[in-house]
Amino acid sequence: MDKSLKTASDPIIDGLFAVGAHYGYRRSKRHPTAAPFIFGAKNGVEIFDLEKTKPALQKAEEFVKNLAQSGKVLLFVGGKSEASDTIKNGAQKLGMPSVFGRFVGGTLTNFANIRARVDKMLDLTSKREKGELAKYTKKERLLIDREITRLETLFGGLVPLKAIPGAIFVVDPGKEHIAVVEAKKEGVPVIALASSDCDLSIIDYVIPGNDASRQSITYFVERIVEAYQAGKSKEAVSV
Repeated sequence: MDKSLKTASDPIIDGLFAVGAHYGYRRSKRHPTAAPFIFGAKNGVEIFDLEKTKPALQKAEEFVKNLAQSGKVLLFVGGKSEASDTIKNGAQKLGMPSVFGRFVGGTLTNFANIRARVDKMLDLTSKREKGELAKYTKKERLLIDREITRLETLFGGLVPLKAIPGAIFVVDPGKEHIAVVEAKKEGVPVIALASSDCDLSIIDYVIPGNDASRQSITYFVERIVEAYQAGKSKEAVSV
């Protein structure tokens, strides 16, 4: 790797470099909107200009801090295997909702229906824990258990979401295009970690960087989590 890409005196650039945030995709996969953020290429793989990723990240963090200070909800979205665990854990640290599997169509645009399914899951789970399902046959209880498992898989991370969120944070808006489209329809700001194959023009707070490796994704998710925590601290001080 060209050492000129790395600025030793800048801890943020160093951190980005260390987790491989500078790696994009091959030129053939590049979306035209990513061009301004590309530094060059190495072994056929395009390299992000971390000097541009840094201020984009800081802008997103500032927005997240203000969001938290206003007491608004941030929905975390990232269902691909490299992102799911980090998205789930990051949201749980904050008590925020998340989608760490398939984003179900209507999650934002038909929220009332989705919330009803979340409430059904909670009701069935509560009845099972209280032993209120004992009146059903063994076969019926098995079917109910399967239904609970299905609902938890789809909507388990949405339990804290009581209304349309203040914003969503997405890992790979190309893969999570349904979430992005629904957020735009509902006027919900979108923050996104997006690689060179994504349309960056539709993102309100885009963070251009590697959205394909666990190490890079974890770095950015943790930065967003820390920004939200910092905003909550300010909220507590101002109360």
